[in-house]
Amino acid sequence: MLLARKSRGQGLNRYAVIGNPVAHSKSPDIHANFAKQTGEIVEYGRIFAPVDGFVQAIDAFILAGGHGLNITIPFKLQAYMLATRRSKRAEAAGAVNTLRFDCIDGRIDILGDNTDGIGLVTDVEMHSCVTCKGAHVLLLGAGGAARGVILPLLERRPRRLTIINRTAARTFELIERFTAFAQAVDCILEGGAPGVEHGVYDIIINATSSSLNGTVPVFAPASIYSNTLAYDMMYAAKPTVFMQHAARLGGRTSDGLGMLVRQAAESFFFWRGVRPNPTPVLTELRATLANC
Repeated sequence: MLLARKSRGQGLNRYAVIGNPVAHSKSPDIHANFAKQTGEIVEYGRIFAPVDGFVQAIDAFILAGGHGLNITIPFKLQAYMLATRRSKRAEAAGAVNTLRFDCIDGRIDILGDNTDGIGLVTDVEMHSCVTCKGAHVLLLGAGGAARGVILPLLERRPRRLTIINRTAARTFELIERFTAFAQAVDCILEGGAPGVEHGVYDIIINATSSSLNGTVPVFAPASIYSNTLAYDMMYAAKPTVFMQHAARLGGRTSDGLGMLVRQAAESFFFWRGVRPNPTPVLTELRATLANC
């Protein structure tokens, strides 16, 4: 990287979201609202990076005076590898969605965090009026989205966390990775391929990409009862197919727009040391989405 040999550029408190694609991202609007709300003076934009040009894009951003980045697909693993220091939740997830660049003795220290999980559990508990403590939770998927939320879920002390994925081997990798965390909070951690579900669940989280292509992830219909919250980490102007399916089975539903805003608030705090109120921003975004 160039950042070890060149001095950092001067400028505004610059932040951005970097990804491929990235034009659809609502992060600039969210952080502009946070800045206005808190009185923080920041500049926030979008950076499209070639799949093989992530490090070069980071260099250019830092040299132009960049202070921090939100990371979206497909760069969360690369961001994890790039970070010189990582938070506990980033280490546990093995992925980073937020970077902060600190200048220490003329060199850049890159601190990585993962705010996805805290965004999810906060939205589930505050917006959806559900408690994770003592709950039976079913997590659909074992990819990067799932990895980022497991530790924050376990820290809320659910009674049981079941992870299912089409590829059982990936599920078992996650179970091995998080077994010690689960044991520390007396949570039963189990999983495998679809079909391992046991009984009903208080919370079902769709961490797969199924909603992007209009399909429903495989899980037992008997997993849902009238108080089950079916939470899709994706969001759209209308309920996702997962949410529609869960509603037909009698469950309550929520999409991931609240997670998006709340994880952004955690990123803002990570960068600025000021915690914005996500509720009015979420309300405004929800209204905008409804009019799309």
